[in-house]
Amino acid sequence: MIYLLPQAVDQSASKYPDHEVMRCNGQGLSYAELTRRTDNLARVLVEQGVHKGDRVGIYLNKSLESAVAIYGIMKAGAAYVPLDPLAPISRLRLVIDDCGIRHIVSHPPKAKAVTELMAECSALECVIGLPLTDSSVRSMTWEAINTLPAGPAPALNLMEHDLAYIMYTSGSTGKPKGMMHTHYSGLSYAKMAAHVYDVTHADRLSNHSPLHFDMSTFDYFSGPLCGATTIIIPEAYTKLPASLSKLVQDERMTIWYSVPFALIQMLLNGVMEERDWSALRWVLFGGEPFTPKHLRALMRRLPQTRFSNVYGPAEVNQCTYYHVPPQPEDKDEQVPIGRVWANAEGLVVDENDHSVSVGEVGELLVHTPTMMRGYWGRPDLTERGFYRRKTLGYLEDVFYRTGDLVRELPDGELQFLGRKDRQVKIRGYRVELDEVETALSRHPQVDENVAYSLPLADGNAIIESAVILKPGATVSAAELKAHLGSHLPPYAMPEKILLMADFPRTTSGKIDRRALKEQALAALEGVANPQ
Repeated sequence: MIYLLPQAVDQSASKYPDHEVMRCNGQGLSYAELTRRTDNLARVLVEQGVHKGDRVGIYLNKSLESAVAIYGIMKAGAAYVPLDPLAPISRLRLVIDDCGIRHIVSHPPKAKAVTELMAECSALECVIGLPLTDSSVRSMTWEAINTLPAGPAPALNLMEHDLAYIMYTSGSTGKPKGMMHTHYSGLSYAKMAAHVYDVTHADRLSNHSPLHFDMSTFDYFSGPLCGATTIIIPEAYTKLPASLSKLVQDERMTIWYSVPFALIQMLLNGVMEERDWSALRWVLFGGEPFTPKHLRALMRRLPQTRFSNVYGPAEVNQCTYYHVPPQPEDKDEQVPIGRVWANAEGLVVDENDHSVSVGEVGELLVHTPTMMRGYWGRPDLTERGFYRRKTLGYLEDVFYRTGDLVRELPDGELQFLGRKDRQVKIRGYRVELDEVETALSRHPQVDENVAYSLPLADGNAIIESAVILKPGATVSAAELKAHLGSHLPPYAMPEKILLMADFPRTTSGKIDRRALKEQALAALEGVANPQ
């Protein structure tokens, strides 16, 4: 019986030792080799002072070492914390300090950034994967770890409800918040997804998402659970639709999972008419709506492939799915997010937590074994994030408050309608608009600012910011963007910063955010501003 995520790798290694578990840039890693390398890494981490329950950062570009780092850290009894390889050092420092990270697993391409991190984060004690000289921080290279004599991982008394990983996302106060997932929640998701999407030993999964994005857990957990092969897609391919579509062909991928944007880019710019995607049996998409016209076009191009819209905040991994039927030409509504899957329960409630009737709008609450334990170091945020329903007089069921507004359709499917707060999805990433505003307000020449999202014709969205400078200030929009670049990850950056003399305001003097957004929409659509 498997209770811990690393046990899935070891079990598959006993069944398929020579089968590839991961591939990246044309190189493969077998299940037997992954087990050996993760056992070695776990022993090294324990020797370097990692204890059960510690948090270890993963600061890697996408590579075969990603899988070794994930499972090696968990075998050491610690929880892995993926650090965005493209985020500014100041944001990484917030995560490292908040999570109490003392050890980092990295590799040579990040050497310069790691040096900057060590200068910023005095608590760092050890960096795995890099040779460090003239430093008080201990280090060990990948070459040294991989050539260690084979031996078992440390014997640890881990339990299924111990932490497995912590994933950080945008926070409304400007401070990222960490979602704590256990071996139980991660493994429950891996098993359920493998069941719903029929993942087998013969499958070849795409890994399009970076480690710090919650979609990556399907590729890294469900694939090894079933003895399948996961194709790690390097970051460069995500910007080259033609190369990416060729990679899908050449690697004979059978299951694809990404945000719709990646699929739309390959459809429009990936010369798909020249590609052979006959091996692809299932396309999973989520994180944002899929424009109906593009979805129809892609389904016509891939008639042999099943399509499913998947939904779930990172706090619950995933909780609904919708198997998409052929889309009629005259249908322009977004496809539903489906039904809450087995061994889970969903409630649609009003502002007083009372259930609403079919067809009425309400917030979706989810009770599922795939749910996080809570937010790291934020008991206040954790308490607000959950709804507790009394049952049997003294027990309680705990539901996560998704913050998403939905409507139950007559056939029982759920229709996603948007957020009830100021959180938006940009290319599948969750961004708190308040965090963008907080970062802009740190600039000494900014008096007021507003961040808002604008929908694009292809179904995606962008962020814009409007700024009022302090009297006499001369800072440019380009300088403000450079300032934001040191505080925000790339996906949270505004596409445009507008310098304004004043904002539209309500009669009470408050900023009229709706009017401001309507002006921006009119400009985006090329309509003359009536004001």
